[in-house]
Order: sequence, then C-alpha cells, then structure tokens
Amino acid sequence: MPKENRDEYQPLLIKDVKDTKWTCKFPNKSLLLAACAACIGGTFQYGYNISVINAPTVYVHNFINQTWNKRYQTDIAEDVLTLLWSTIVSIFTLGGLIGVSIGGTLSVKLGRKGTLLTNNIFALTAALLMGLSYPTGLFELLIIGRFLTGMNAGIGICVQPLYLGEIAPTALRGITGMGTSVFITLGILTGQVMGLKELLGREEYWPILLSTTCIPAFLQLLILPCFPESPRYLLIDKGDDEGCKKALKQLHGMASYDGEREDIEKERNNLVGFKAKKPWELFTDRSVRWQLLTIMFLNAAQQLNGINAIYFYADYVFRQAGIPNDKIPYVTVGTGACECLTALTCGLLIESLGRKVLITGGYTLMSVCCILFTLTMTFQDTSPVFPYLSMACVFAFILSFGLGPGGVTNILTTELFTQTSRPAAYMIAGSVNWLSFFFISMVFPFIVIGLHQYCFLVFLAICCLVATYIFFIVPETKNKTFLEIQNVFQSQNRKACGVDGSGTTLLATSM
Repeated sequence: MPKENRDEYQPLLIKDVKDTKWTCKFPNKSLLLAACAACIGGTFQYGYNISVINAPTVYVHNFINQTWNKRYQTDIAEDVLTLLWSTIVSIFTLGGLIGVSIGGTLSVKLGRKGTLLTNNIFALTAALLMGLSYPTGLFELLIIGRFLTGMNAGIGICVQPLYLGEIAPTALRGITGMGTSVFITLGILTGQVMGLKELLGREEYWPILLSTTCIPAFLQLLILPCFPESPRYLLIDKGDDEGCKKALKQLHGMASYDGEREDIEKERNNLVGFKAKKPWELFTDRSVRWQLLTIMFLNAAQQLNGINAIYFYADYVFRQAGIPNDKIPYVTVGTGACECLTALTCGLLIESLGRKVLITGGYTLMSVCCILFTLTMTFQDTSPVFPYLSMACVFAFILSFGLGPGGVTNILTTELFTQTSRPAAYMIAGSVNWLSFFFISMVFPFIVIGLHQYCFLVFLAICCLVATYIFFIVPETKNKTFLEIQNVFQSQNRKACGVDGSGTTLLATSM
C-alpha cells in the first residue's frame, strides 16, 4: 500500500522472513474500540462487583438489623445476620456458575456480540433491585440483585474472551486477549475507588453505590452495536461470507484483510462437517484431552494459588506496618492499582516474551513470595523491619500474579481450541474457575485457623506444581494460528503415541 494512502490507525506491516507471513504489530482504532466496548460490560463487571461490595459492609449490616427490627420488633441474632450477609456476598458465586454454564450455549445461538448485549439485562435488573432495597425495606432484593450480577459476570467472563480472541489478528491475539485481565483489575480498582468516603462510601449512599453496576451496562449498550460480530463466528458458524468480509475490513483494515481471511478459511475447511460441541462431548473426545486438562488445571489454579489469601492478610499486614485504620482503604486502592498496572505491563510484554514465559515466570515468582511471606509473618514481632517486608511481599505477590496467571490463563483457553470446541471449553473452564472460587471462599477461613501464616506453604505447593506442569506440557502459542496450535498438539502426540492404523493422528499431548 502506498505510504500516502495509509490511515493513521492502520496496522504496521512487518515481513516475517522466517515464515514469509505478513504479521500485524499494531491494532487499528476500530479493533481497540471494539475490544474496549466488549470489556466494559464484560469482565469489568466481574471485577467491579467483586470489590464494590466490601465498602458498604457495615452499612448493609445496619440496614438488615433495622429492617428485621421493624418486621419482628426484635434485633436480629448475630449468627442470622452473619448468615444473611454471607448469602449476599456468596450468592454472586452461584450466579456466576450458572452464568458461565449457559454462556457458551448463548454464544452459539445469539453470537458473541449478541450474547454480550443481551447479558446487560441481568446487570440492569440487578442495579434496579439493589437500588430499591433500601427504600422498600427489603434486604431480600440485595440477595436477588447479587445473584443477577453473578449471572452477568459469569456470562461475560465466558463470552467476552471468546469475542476478543476471534476478532483479533493472530499477531495481536495475546495483547487483545489481555483486555480480559486488564478490565477485571480495572473493575476491582474502580470498585475500591467508588467505595471511598469521598465518593459513594458514606452510609446514605450505599444503595447508589451498589446500583452503579448499571453504568458499564449502559455504556456497552451504547458503544458495542457500532462494531461487528466475530468474523470467525460469521463465516464458520453462520456461513455469512459477506458479513465476515465486512467485519474483517472494519476491524483490521484493508491492509491485513487477506491474511486473516485466509486463516479463517483454512480453519473452516478443516472443520467441515463438524458442529459446535457440547461440554460433555469434550470430555469424551480424546483429541482434546490434554488441552481440556490444561485449561481446567490452570483455571482451578487461578483461584487456588493464594491471591485471595494475600488480600485476606493485607489489612492485618498494613496495620502491623503502622498504617492508621482510616488510611488502610487508600492503601488497598494501591494494591488494586498495582494489579491493574501489572496487567497492562503483561499486555505489552505478551507478544514479545510469549505466553509460556510469562505464566511460568509468574507462578515461579509467586512461589518465592509464598516462602518469603511465610518467613516474614513468622518473625513479625521480632523486628520492626519485618512488617514492612511483609507489606513488600503483598505487593510482590500481586505483581507476580498480574504478570502471568491473572492474564495469560484466559488467553490460553482461547488458543488451545478450535472454533467448534471453544465455546464448550469456556463453559468448562469457567465452571471450574467459579467452583474453585466458591471452594476457596468456604475452605480458606478454616485453613487460616488451622495453619495461620503457614497456609502459604499450601499455596507454595500449588504454584510450584502449576509452574512445572506448564513448563513441561503447555506449548508456546505466540504468533501461531489456531490450526498451527492444533498441529503442535498433534505433533507432540505423534512422538509419544505414533499414528493409528488409519493414518489419523490423535490430537492430544502426552505427559
């Protein structure tokens, strides 16, 4: 293309001498905006609704107690109050599990974009119910609202990475897919900031605070319709050749249109006669056995690696370091900002260093942090230096998590499967992730009671195990098309198991 005809937002094309492919190094404006529009109503909602519930804890307790007193002319029992509050918080997880279990099916029937837009119904309804809970005196509306926000988050975290992975060109799939973790951390940070007393953290504002989940939903409903459906979904699932062509031109520009269209055509030809698979079909399909095991293992580890424990201990560590109680929320915002910046850094590094280096390195650094945190917590009272070392370990652990496991896990779920298997894979991976989230929420308090700071030795074992598994089993997927990644698994399986009598290579890897 002549230099004078290039749009300022067009991708820069660089000739790859090794494989004679033109690869796209910078996304154009349309692709960036489409990714942001998908994320703001997708995984941003997940992060936001996890963190925003923390600020009004005391105020919601007071509201429940007052409502109970008006209804029954007696104060609520402490254990009943604890049960109701735990239900309000944890019902989000149940909603998320249900949401992720239907997200893949909806993405096939309604399309990736169509599902994301429809998903906002849950967020808007939840915002309305939670906002009405105080004026109506019905704390039950908080439970229903949190359940619906969970469903919204579950569908979003299942379908949004699908959309990002399918609209991005091969050379930018990693950095585009990092939008998932960047917006999760941005949602967490935004929830922490909105909960400060200077904004909506006062008692009279808590219903408004919980209702702000409607804002990202409205933004997505306004912006996302301006961008196309996933080109892969249009061509492979719907056979819409013209729609695919139009979508590719809008998202990638004319400069990289031909190369991306060729990749999608190859994948479609490879999947002729195949239909979108159901989750239970993946469990019986030997060709994706190791891919499935990998994403289940990584998604479980994402919740069980100790990141939740670090946040649990953070307040105690900050108090020990001499930070006043009224200043701790601001330091907590600092941890959110730390994780957000690390996710952005991971996005900048993922196409140069690759997925495998980042996620293996992240888990390795987390293992080191587990050892150091256990030591500093053990000797917390022996020297005034140790509380500050513990605080440094908190930030180091969060940085390590954001550098790899927090961002790369979702990208690998996209890349290890082809079009017909991907929605079902996300349903399985998401279900494992939410179940692990629920499990650690229920079990972690008992682990802390039994082991105290030595609970991090359990997380040390998990991080070491995951790092070892990734190093030996998971191939690098950087700059590979979905079919090339599939062929890597075929090649590894052929070395271990050979080719069957019919000459068909089984698509699996060997441990």
